[in-house]
Amino acid sequence: MSLSINNSSKKDQLNVAVAQIAPVWLNREATLAKVSDAISDAAAQNAQLIGFGETVLPGYPFWIERTDGARFNDPVQKDLHAHYLDQAVVIERGDLDTVCAQARDHGMAIYLGIYERPMDRGGHSGFCSLAYIDENGAIGSVHRKLMPTYEERLTWSPGDGNGLRTHPLGAFRVGGLNCWENWMPLARTALYADGEDFHFACWPGGERNTRISPFLAQEGRSYVMSVSGLMRVSDFPDDTPYLEQILAGNGQADMLTNGGSCLVAPDGSYVIEPIVGIEVVKTATIDHAMVRQERQNFDPVGHYSRPDILKLEVDRRRQTAARFRDE
Repeated sequence: MSLSINNSSKKDQLNVAVAQIAPVWLNREATLAKVSDAISDAAAQNAQLIGFGETVLPGYPFWIERTDGARFNDPVQKDLHAHYLDQAVVIERGDLDTVCAQARDHGMAIYLGIYERPMDRGGHSGFCSLAYIDENGAIGSVHRKLMPTYEERLTWSPGDGNGLRTHPLGAFRVGGLNCWENWMPLARTALYADGEDFHFACWPGGERNTRISPFLAQEGRSYVMSVSGLMRVSDFPDDTPYLEQILAGNGQADMLTNGGSCLVAPDGSYVIEPIVGIEVVKTATIDHAMVRQERQNFDPVGHYSRPDILKLEVDRRRQTAARFRDE
């Protein structure tokens, strides 16, 4: 996309990468290797930020809608849930250390969708989380999805507001949400109010899910990067538990989710058109001057707001079941 921006400078520009990849499904270590390869690919393209799809590490829980996931106390569901938890990301034991090291080595920020098994919630429940790793390799925030969607509630726990934060990156402040959280007006507003002008939206896959992206860009007058996962029958390892049951009814189709990742400018125009059906790491350069231009006629929490009438209160405390005092 060619931008006509007269008040731009080099410091306004940021090179960003969309990483549309398929996981090695429910295999954390093998998927981490694919994530690492994508980061290296983006580094070769001089990217300063890279984004991945929702719970790409170690994969989205496709089995629920395909194996009667709501059947209570069903041994199949219990086995699959146990396997999923076993392959989840435990940040406290260092599961993201290699990704953090790559971020530091390449000076690249990373948004990574993970299935998180946090120790501050007892270590036996999983959350759909979006980890932000800054260009120095530090984990800046871990946003746990506020409300899992439909059947996701059978395996993902509801999160909290702790990760509703933005982070400085070059001329930008970046923030992100998981999947259908991007439809939640107050969640978006929380990020706008924290200064967001680059919005990252991660999705499990499916081109239709990212059609909201031009609207998000125009509402926030921000750049919006929507990154989806990709999932083909061939991406399921042969040793996947209950694989035959999971794939039953898929017919001859190879594709479960077809991607649709894209990048949209603050005026709602595409910088990267939706990418469908392929794995790819694709980069583009964005310019903060365009944010400033588009905020001239609309700024949702600035000059075009009425905080004397309408305002939002956000609880960003990390929620835990117990707080221990040992002294």
